[in-house]
Amino acid sequence: MSPFLSSDKQSALQHVKDYKPHIEGRQLRILLHGPSGAGKSSFINSLQSVLQGRMSTLALAANISHDSFTKEYTTYKIEKENPNTFYPFVFSDTMGLSEYKGVLVDDVKLALNGHVKDDYRFNPEHKLSEGDQYYNTEVNPNDKVHVLVCVIPANTAGQIKGEVIRRVLEIRDVARELGIPQIAVITKIDQACPEIREDLKNVYRSVYLKEKMEQFSVDVGIPMNCIFPVKNYSEEITFNDDIDSLILSMLSLIIDFGEEYMNHKFSQPEVPVTKALTDLELVPGCYTVAAHCS
Repeated sequence: MSPFLSSDKQSALQHVKDYKPHIEGRQLRILLHGPSGAGKSSFINSLQSVLQGRMSTLALAANISHDSFTKEYTTYKIEKENPNTFYPFVFSDTMGLSEYKGVLVDDVKLALNGHVKDDYRFNPEHKLSEGDQYYNTEVNPNDKVHVLVCVIPANTAGQIKGEVIRRVLEIRDVARELGIPQIAVITKIDQACPEIREDLKNVYRSVYLKEKMEQFSVDVGIPMNCIFPVKNYSEEITFNDDIDSLILSMLSLIIDFGEEYMNHKFSQPEVPVTKALTDLELVPGCYTVAAHCS
């Protein structure tokens, strides 16, 4: 089914609006990471714009790619139509990854486990330490990450190599150990391919974009069916159904993956570490099963 049919857009929008975690009091936390200049902040603004029906610039963004514009760990809530009511999911934004500076992998690991407080200013030289005022020692389930999203720019995807890929892989390994579902979002697709820039409906017909997605899948191991192309609202001042459809279909899947993970995670009884290790020793070949797209 084409992702650009208006009925699909309305169905996805309704799915997002109707979403309510099965476990009362839970909040779905989605963590964004990726190279500097990938469009993480613009992605958050685009999501908020589509859901609120008006252009948003809540997350500060810039049209530069050589350095990360985001410096602090920030969590964004999206307000619903009724004032002072919010969607039961939040997006946490991080400083971009880069070859020589940028967010430290150790800080992203801490964020995955809920140890990073909002407004923590990332330091490329030193990781957040226990005892710091921004280190969260009393972690509750809503502080932890339930979906990890790697944001990659299509126009420079082929240039993301070496240290950045190594850091992405290291972050993926930690998320996998925690069972956190992972997806990738490919942004700036219109800048990467003139065919798409001319008509966004060509996104799934573009051989060039498919090759970029396949190469990234090989580089970091994220399956192709967990890599989603989107176009952020960056220069537009009016809404576009094609842009909305890509964003909403991707957000619907993020919600589904996160909800399944939360239901599984919080339905399991807490087992003391010593007992868990003993049990594993008694079960030859025991292994854990990874969640979606891990």
